Amino acid sequence: MKNILIWIIKLIAVVILLQTLFFKFSGAEESVYIFTKIGIEPFGRISSGVVELIASILILIPRTTLLGAILALGTMAGAIASHLFILGIEVKNDGGELFILAIITFLCSVILIWQNRNKIPNLLKFKI
Repeated sequence: MKNILIWIIKLIAVVILLQTLFFKFSGAEESVYIFTKIGIEPFGRISSGVVELIASILILIPRTTLLGAILALGTMAGAIASHLFILGIEVKNDGGELFILAIITFLCSVILIWQNRNKIPNLLKFKI
């Protein structure tokens, strides 16, 4: 039962991360607006999309879930901070949907990191 719950949490995070990629990579109006307002368009939009894609892939691979969750956590922390300090909760009349999705992904990432916390020492020993 625990494994099923963890996979549901992984899938929630990955679906949210992947659904925004189309908008970021296609230069959708809302994405361009957000990253312009933050002051990092287009580099920030494209690079955050790449990081989210990598995080999504890593989350789905059991051996790399911890690393993917850490990447997703950092990206969502940036998104949440941007909403709180620059964009506002609601962006272009979205009813706060992007903010809520960022919080859900952040919480899923926290759970995945906690669930994989025993792997943190191995992550710190990583050598190239």
